[in-house]
Amino acid sequence: MRTWLLAARPKTLPAAIVPVWVGSVLAFSLTGNWSPGLAVCALISALLIQVATNLFNDALDFQKGADTPERLGPRRVTSSGLVPQETVIRLGIISLAAACLVALPLIAARGWPMLAIGLPSLYFAFGYTGGPWPLAYRGLGELFVLIFFGLVAVSGTVFVNTGRWFWPESMLAGTQVGMFSTVLIAINNLRDVAEDSRSTKRTLAVRFGTTAARIEISLLCLLPPLLGLALWHNARLSRWPLATLPLGAFIAWRIWLTPPSAGYNKLLAAGGIQLLLFAILFTLGALF
Repeated sequence: MRTWLLAARPKTLPAAIVPVWVGSVLAFSLTGNWSPGLAVCALISALLIQVATNLFNDALDFQKGADTPERLGPRRVTSSGLVPQETVIRLGIISLAAACLVALPLIAARGWPMLAIGLPSLYFAFGYTGGPWPLAYRGLGELFVLIFFGLVAVSGTVFVNTGRWFWPESMLAGTQVGMFSTVLIAINNLRDVAEDSRSTKRTLAVRFGTTAARIEISLLCLLPPLLGLALWHNARLSRWPLATLPLGAFIAWRIWLTPPSAGYNKLLAAGGIQLLLFAILFTLGALF
């Protein structure tokens, strides 16, 4: 069980939980209603897709030579020999199949838009690391997270709960959540820049250097609450998330002072806390 928890990477799961959380809160704030049963289905499906993405990444990074014994991040089950690569990939496929089953009530309730959201999400769970054009190896990992764990996930959850898209509000909240989620992958890529530069993994940190990566992380930490303040017509939903700024400033400050190293794992944890803190403050703004 400990091995499979390691493979599933539970510390990354807030990136799947928070978009559904924020989307459901936003739906309730805008309409006074939400659909708990459909929201739970969306949450479980998102979690299973996140786990599948992590499993494929674990197996395929090892296959491509991106995970080595010099790895600075948490231990990987494939590269460390704990689980055969074929087994990890097989479990990833099972996770995607389970996500499809859990999503059936969403399709029955909301129709073809759920397929339009779900099918690309299923493909990119594998295509993030695998396939003929893996996103993570082309410097598109951050864009993938911003779109699928931000814009698509939040707006899709609002639609699941209400049957309406509420585009301006959904897009803004999705951008905020997506940027906070992207902090995690950006820190990860900066930490692993030396290792990735020796393989075929051309992340943004490898392509443009560590200074550009630090600027990117700083903006991702600090812009989301300010973006909300500039655009939200609802002051309750825009002011409470401003309390994430001190933590975002701390992460940005430490990123500039600390060279890429295993010490970044603590900053990854801080980034996960920042994401959860945004969801909590967003919820408080909606309730009070």
